[in-house]
Amino acid sequence: MSTRFLDEAEIRVVSGRGGSGCVSFRREKFVPFGGPDGGDGGPGGSVFIRAREGLGTLADFRTSRLYRAENGRDGGPRQRTGRRGRDLVVQVPVGTLVYDAGLGELLADLDQPGAELLVARGGWAGKGNLSFRSSTNRTPRKATPGGPSQERLLGLELRLLADVGVVGFPNAGKSTLVASVSSARPRIADYPFSTLVPNLGVVDRGIQGSWVIADIPGLIEGAASGAGLGHRFLRHVQRTRLIIHLVSALAEGMPGPAQRYRVLREELERFDPSLSLRKEILVLSRIDVLPREEAQAIAVDLEESTGKKVWLLSAVTRAGLKELLDEVWLGLQA
Repeated sequence: MSTRFLDEAEIRVVSGRGGSGCVSFRREKFVPFGGPDGGDGGPGGSVFIRAREGLGTLADFRTSRLYRAENGRDGGPRQRTGRRGRDLVVQVPVGTLVYDAGLGELLADLDQPGAELLVARGGWAGKGNLSFRSSTNRTPRKATPGGPSQERLLGLELRLLADVGVVGFPNAGKSTLVASVSSARPRIADYPFSTLVPNLGVVDRGIQGSWVIADIPGLIEGAASGAGLGHRFLRHVQRTRLIIHLVSALAEGMPGPAQRYRVLREELERFDPSLSLRKEILVLSRIDVLPREEAQAIAVDLEESTGKKVWLLSAVTRAGLKELLDEVWLGLQA
């Protein structure tokens, strides 16, 4: 996923105006009582928002902000009906939430491929004078205009659809883990905030199937209140079914592993209380930078402080990777 990743956008949609009806009378040399023959107009096109697989960002809406459907054509003489305006379908990534930007109201969560929402209905078709002919009014001179278009300001918010979310302080090894288990190639560097956008990868389990993993970057203390980059990406954790919490074995100048774990867990709960109930796997990462005995001692202390089982991992040497993937797979099946 490139740095053009964009998970929020605002667009304006305008439906088509309906075509007006026509006032016309049949006039032919040998037809003295031709009568009305004005046709109806065509209805205006509507605007739909549709979720499509293969899209991973809202970056296209950075430059294109106005989406307008086609107007219906007016009716004509000789009972000619105006052409219907073409509908407009705006395609967005699966997992996009659509809001009424003016009211702040959630209109739909397009979390399935092909999910569709009508956001602006086209104007109705006007009636020609032929439609008003009756036994008591044989020469109506009345026609109606087409219905007006609808205009709406919409907010789009993308929440990644991942089965597993990887969280942790900067430099905990999140991107390295995603790169080790999938074909994703996130930017990896030995300094904080080297990852500026979420990264998605697919973990292939062969005949067992596959699952999607997401690296959630930029989480630090105060993330739920806007500190660091985490407030931009915390929403992507909400769709995950399982959370891998990475705690680095090496973190100079930072609180101990147990304190770092508690801080970020509180940030997740502050952002969305339901995240505290999400299944979680606690992992001590980057164990390759310490002697084995020292890494195991840190893991024991972490288990005693949190009351949770701690998995040891080095995504670089792949130590503990198979065991972690097996545990994730069992957690997802449960």
